[in-house]
Amino acid sequence: MVDQRPSLPSVRDFATWEPLLRLLLPGGTESRTARSVRVAGRIGAHGCSLRRRRRGRMSSTDRAVVENVQRALALDGVEEAAFTADVHAAGKTTLSLVWHCPAVEAADRDSDLGVLVLVDGSLPEPWRRLPVPMTRAVPAPSADPALLERTLRERLPDAIGATEEEIAAAEARLGVTLPDELKVLYRVAGASREDRGEDYEAQRRVGSAIGCELAGLDGLHSVEAASRCPRWTTEATTVVSTPADAAVQSLAGSPGWIVFAGYGDELAVDLTPGPLGHTGQIILIDHEQSIGAELKADSLTDLVLHRMREKRSVHREDRLPLVAEVGSGGLQSIEDAAHPALEVLRIGAGPTPFGLGPVTGLPRLRTLIARPGTLADPLEIGQLTGLEFLELGPEEWRVLLDAGAVPPTLSAAAVDRHGARDQPPLALANELLELWGRPKITRTVLEGGLGPSAW
Repeated sequence: MVDQRPSLPSVRDFATWEPLLRLLLPGGTESRTARSVRVAGRIGAHGCSLRRRRRGRMSSTDRAVVENVQRALALDGVEEAAFTADVHAAGKTTLSLVWHCPAVEAADRDSDLGVLVLVDGSLPEPWRRLPVPMTRAVPAPSADPALLERTLRERLPDAIGATEEEIAAAEARLGVTLPDELKVLYRVAGASREDRGEDYEAQRRVGSAIGCELAGLDGLHSVEAASRCPRWTTEATTVVSTPADAAVQSLAGSPGWIVFAGYGDELAVDLTPGPLGHTGQIILIDHEQSIGAELKADSLTDLVLHRMREKRSVHREDRLPLVAEVGSGGLQSIEDAAHPALEVLRIGAGPTPFGLGPVTGLPRLRTLIARPGTLADPLEIGQLTGLEFLELGPEEWRVLLDAGAVPPTLSAAAVDRHGARDQPPLALANELLELWGRPKITRTVLEGGLGPSAW
């Protein structure tokens, strides 16, 4: 039997986008008499960012319009597209579609390019940071493997434990020596799935006895920084530091954070504690946070005996800021921002453009964001030898590209077109991507008509 259902138009046909553009057009007399109007947005398989004329939740009709475009994207194998449409008073419309590119992180603002990821798989510095060895760290006084074992055997008299060989194999796989308390926990109640079978009631009793859902030995894993999903778009300006009185190091991940329980939010034993922490302390890794962890108990014994650590405020030392804002209501000069610990520098509008001389040679400066027209000489950027992220206006990028002076240390970059109404500078962005051999951004321009009735 022949399928007589009408086929969906291609995502590269103007007709596919026409209902969505009509949805976004502003209403009212002023709009009808305007010479032209621009609408923009971003739409993908799992969501959209649209500037709608009506606030609040979408109606079922509006959702159907969006879903129709999403189906067309899926049929054409397109993950996401950003669009900008210029609609003239007579209805003539120019629609620009920028297709998803694996080298570009989607922007928070609809009409921007996003962040160009120049080095595939690269992470901002805080997510590459390794733990500082605390050579004097020892288990907490409350850590008591013997008491822990007695308590667990009283609560779980019929539990099946893991063998010494299984525990040793887990240590070899992880490349760490597990703390004695964790070994006790698995000796008492950490049998493999093959040994314990599908006894879900027994698993529930173990979870009740220790206060969390225990992972099997084969499920033990360290926390990897990359798994906490950093994005250059939001994290290039993130800075973290570990105060001298912190119990937990401010890290995204550590080979010494060994997760043994939890799904979503995870509990881990901490083998790389902070300056005032203890080896084997219990920390919580919050799935909604992309960096850091919270101390829950000084030891596994404390956790099982419900002696939970109360939250305490960490003393913040009087230190120079790691992020500086110059111009636009912030500091008055680059000199005021310059100090050896500076990591992120933002430059906004000032009375005159700023020179970068005072921050050259700073060992930790890794991010520079300068609004268009705020730099006296963009070529001074070449003296910042540790930059990993750079955001500039199109003219400043043009100067660097023409001079062959784009910093080779960059892992990611962005083009700030603040206040401009022209299309995103794709040619310039593609020049940057080409320098690193990355996939280029492609754009499709479609012409069509919406008609005055759409206004």
